[in-house]
Amino acid sequence: MSPNSDQHSKTQRFIERELAYSAHNYHPLPVVLERGEGVYLWDVDSKRYYDFLSGYSAVNQGHCHPKIISALVEQAHKLTLASRAFHSDLLGEYADYITDYFGYDKVLPMNSGVEAVETALKLARRWGYDKKGIPVNQAKIVAVEGNFHGRTLNVVSFSTDPSSRDGFGPFMPGYQVIPYNDLEALATALEDPHVAGFLVEPIQGEAGVYVPDDGYLAAAYELCRKAHVLFIGDEIQTGLARTGKMLACDHEGVRPDILILGKALSGGTLPISAVLADDAVMLCIKPGEHGSTYGGNPLACKVAIAALEVIKEEQLSERAAGLGKYFREQLQQLNHPNIKQIRGKGLLNAIVIQHENPDAAWELCLVLKNNGLLAKPTHGDKIRFAPPLVITKEQLDECIRIIQRSLAILE
Repeated sequence: MSPNSDQHSKTQRFIERELAYSAHNYHPLPVVLERGEGVYLWDVDSKRYYDFLSGYSAVNQGHCHPKIISALVEQAHKLTLASRAFHSDLLGEYADYITDYFGYDKVLPMNSGVEAVETALKLARRWGYDKKGIPVNQAKIVAVEGNFHGRTLNVVSFSTDPSSRDGFGPFMPGYQVIPYNDLEALATALEDPHVAGFLVEPIQGEAGVYVPDDGYLAAAYELCRKAHVLFIGDEIQTGLARTGKMLACDHEGVRPDILILGKALSGGTLPISAVLADDAVMLCIKPGEHGSTYGGNPLACKVAIAALEVIKEEQLSERAAGLGKYFREQLQQLNHPNIKQIRGKGLLNAIVIQHENPDAAWELCLVLKNNGLLAKPTHGDKIRFAPPLVITKEQLDECIRIIQRSLAILE
């Protein structure tokens, strides 16, 4: 048996074991990862790859960043969980730090991204009843087509993705879905006095890095302000320097009434999310009305502070802005006939593949993997390119050469 056969069988054994005992709710690339550092990942056969997904933008600071891991290990030896039944010495420090960092009065700490979305929606509804005077149980949230905010039953109630939604009804009422990047549709929806909030991703990541028209966010925010509706910014994937600004909303000077963060808030070490708002909104929720066993645990607080410090200390927003522009320019210069479109902002980018083979994007990702770069298709014909923000220009150049060489599979 050849060495390559040995490697294949080793990888296959891991995959088969996972398939035997784990739910089949994902369709991963056939690679089994064992280790990560910076922009690199290694599989069980010690083959090195460039990570161009970054855990869906959870690893902006790079894999196993020394400062973040140091904070994690140090705190893990002291106290990991107190629950919110008691105070901890770190929750106040973290709340002070993150509210000052983003300029809000209060933070409500949660764990996963979708938990933070659910929290923001509950908060908007409660605000709608307490402050806007919406009749009981009549509050509405406006969302947009192509959205991805998670997969809880409530959140898929306003999803337009059949794979997330079909077969899981009945669904939660109280949502109106309008086209993304359509200000006229938003203005019409906001005429309803029962609307409490407008939930939007500044750039739609899962939809294939769909960047709205310049001015859309600022105009949408202004429409919400005039209609006395909360602008809810889901920056779970776009926030924390990914698009070349600390928040994607910063590109248009928009300050969401409710800001949702997650993913890179831990630098890829554990689930941490946060909802930020000012007192007029946040204090609508009273003790006992919302919570989480692990939300705001001491370990998460310590890690999140370190993760946020790294973003500023290493100027990751500026790096993402400059390298992202360079990356898109280099992709454009390839002038490849099967790249229909190049989308992106900062280091959140995607290409749209044009090919007669409906599986062309998947097959290209398999070739990219073989050539040492990991990326994943989304919605069939789109491939997201989102490396850790610590990537260097030299590493990016090597990745562009890998992409160019791999594109030959489509010819």
